[in-house]
Amino acid sequence: MRKVSMEPHVYVARLLTDTAMREVRQIGHPVVAGEEDPPDRDTLLRDAAGAVAVVCTLTERIDAEFLDAAGPRLKVVANTAVGYDNIDVAAATERGVRVTNTPGVLDGATADLTMGLILATARRVLDGDRLLRDRTPWVWGPRMLLGLDLSAGATLGIVGYGRIGRAVARRARAFDMKIVATPSRSAPPDDDVEFLELPELLERSDVVTLHCPLTERTRHLIDADALRRMKPSAILVNTARGGIVDEDALVEALRSGTIAAAGLDVFEDEPNVDPRLTELPNTVLTPHLGSAGVTTRERMCRLSVANAAAVLAGKEPPTPVN
Repeated sequence: MRKVSMEPHVYVARLLTDTAMREVRQIGHPVVAGEEDPPDRDTLLRDAAGAVAVVCTLTERIDAEFLDAAGPRLKVVANTAVGYDNIDVAAATERGVRVTNTPGVLDGATADLTMGLILATARRVLDGDRLLRDRTPWVWGPRMLLGLDLSAGATLGIVGYGRIGRAVARRARAFDMKIVATPSRSAPPDDDVEFLELPELLERSDVVTLHCPLTERTRHLIDADALRRMKPSAILVNTARGGIVDEDALVEALRSGTIAAAGLDVFEDEPNVDPRLTELPNTVLTPHLGSAGVTTRERMCRLSVANAAAVLAGKEPPTPVN
């Protein structure tokens, strides 16, 4: 078993991009780095002991136990993600530890994937793909694999009109979709968006896409009651966090025809995916690919390192959480 020195070091829980790994080694402290796969809990606690900075991802639970294991030298936890529901920010703040995240650099990539899921579900791309791969005999016909016409006046409901939500809206306008969204104080005044409270948004939208953070208030925001408010022809897309959707309720809604389809990039129990979702023909599922562009992941990793380096140098980090 590898032994980790208790001398001050930077702990990188999972391997970052090559450029980011070179930059973290230039900070001026020894570096302890994990593997590409997530560390188990014992390894996480062991390798963090004595660290002055921790660069982590959404798969690492940074709680009071972790912070105590790291010890009093710890100055910063740099999360390589926009969301930070994996971190107990209050516990970090109580111990004088700065927490940072990586907003802004992945807006476009996540919005691109969102539109991909919308198109794949609306136009039944996977149904067509399966039909051909299964060598099912087919002949073009007027009623064959009919789906939702986005450009024929379909309404997109955006739950969470922040940076990513606005990026999705910009792309949806190119498809001539009507845009409605939940209220936002950060919306540009010239946006042609109608703001609605969630119940009305669900009732009016042909596609509902989720871009809010996962908090205690938003956990299971889309539950059985919310799904019943949606149109039977509607599509639900989630590229935010799995816990925003009650998956039991979603499975039942998809089975019963309460809604037509779902495109999901995130899941309640990642990396485990409910097998009922994989068995349903009206789902499109991807393994948390929202930020999985080469340029985007490079920017995320380098921003995490820049945040850690800034705090260790006694400066304000570029993107602080606390």
